[in-house]
Amino acid sequence: MDPDRIAVATACLHAAHDGSLGFPEIVGRLAAAGFEGYLVDYRDESQTYYLDGGDSVVLDMPSSAGAIPAAFDAARIGTLVRWAQAGGSDYSYQRFCEKAKAAGCAGYLVSFPGRRVVYFGRTAETHVEHFPDESGVPPKPS
Repeated sequence: MDPDRIAVATACLHAAHDGSLGFPEIVGRLAAAGFEGYLVDYRDESQTYYLDGGDSVVLDMPSSAGAIPAAFDAARIGTLVRWAQAGGSDYSYQRFCEKAKAAGCAGYLVSFPGRRVVYFGRTAETHVEHFPDESGVPPKPS
């Protein structure tokens, strides 16, 4: 992968963790650079960024506290996503990661063309969140 795209992915990773960019801005920057999505893996603390041609880059992400229990709490993940979307003063991506792990989330896959995020547990249970439209309203699941 070319260095410019790696730099965009790296900047977005750091911006998520330092709070300087939110999810919509990060998606926009990555998509503009030609990425089609990314995978967050809490088990090995990495993020993999994918181009549509199959090329990818794996970056280490900052550690987040806590173990990942075997039970996956999809309802709790949904609640955490609403908390993140609300953008309150108590929100940080680091806290989101810690709370998601505590809810049994082993990671999540973000698809720009699919306009969704698939959260998954250690036993491959899933919870799907669709990207909100321009008004901020997520579409009804199909």
